[in-house]
Amino acid sequence: MANKIIFTKEAPAPIGPYSQAVLAGNTLYVSGQIPLDADTGELINENITEETHAVMKNLEAVLRAAEFGFSDVVKCSIFIKNMDEFGTINEAYGQYFKVNPPARETVEVSKLPKNVNVEISCIAVK
Repeated sequence: MANKIIFTKEAPAPIGPYSQAVLAGNTLYVSGQIPLDADTGELINENITEETHAVMKNLEAVLRAAEFGFSDVVKCSIFIKNMDEFGTINEAYGQYFKVNPPARETVEVSKLPKNVNVEISCIAVK
């Protein structure tokens, strides 16, 4: 079975040579999302809570485009610029996984695309 490239206008277009997501069999690999507004292309960066919600909404849009949802997510990777913001990011992120949260790692990095403070990717399985 061939891989299927997933694209939706409901999430920001890729800013490099990658796809928003790739469906391989029953597994969806969603590229890291940053807090870009899909309609305007503007960064949402008022505060880390708003950034995290924007990232999660972008992930949700890509998942939905592939007919998946947060309940199908088995793994997330979170990249943040400041580990001191872990608690705030975790609080916003947790609102999307109230039951049976996926496996996850959170890593502090020195820099992210467009100098954002948080980027999240995920893997989902049907």
